[in-house]
Amino acid sequence: MLVYLIRHGETAWNRKSRYLGRTDLPLSPEGKAKLAKAPFTPGTVYTSPLRRAGETAAILFPGAEQIPVPGLAEMDFGVFEGRSYREMEHDPDYRAWVEGGCLGKCPGGEDKAGFCNRVCGAFAELMGEALARGDGELVIVAHGGSLMAVMEQYALPHKGYFDWHCPPGGGFLAEGGLCRGKPALQYLDKLDYRRDNAS
Repeated sequence: MLVYLIRHGETAWNRKSRYLGRTDLPLSPEGKAKLAKAPFTPGTVYTSPLRRAGETAAILFPGAEQIPVPGLAEMDFGVFEGRSYREMEHDPDYRAWVEGGCLGKCPGGEDKAGFCNRVCGAFAELMGEALARGDGELVIVAHGGSLMAVMEQYALPHKGYFDWHCPPGGGFLAEGGLCRGKPALQYLDKLDYRRDNAS
């Protein structure tokens, strides 16, 4: 089964390097204009429940049924939401979080372990159901952090969380299956659904 993991298009906060987790911003006009229709049309696309994911899926896959999956939502950055690293360089809470490898709990938000467990649990359920139905593909439109969590946990070759970063409108194509009852992803290629880069 082919697994398509796609990051939403650009928002105003992405452009300004502001932390955008659970804040429900739409795509920016520029972000919409940069996206190109994908060269295939799945029957169903699973998305984060946040607007930017649904809007991206509608541009890439017009006509496909969208099924929002709460567990695929981006990490909750708590009090860091809407602020850039430059604005917080002297914030002691932010400095402590960054110096701890961004693993700890964001004040008022999530920690990396809890976030990754949530996303990977949702992904494992979707993949198990798709394989049980005999689907040929699983298409997910979510967030940078959500994709990094899934790829860090399940992809081969194994890489760290931040090594799986991709741009808005980008993503990963993998061959998906089960290994000892758990999802296993063999990385195949990068995806890029920005205009002039669509693949």
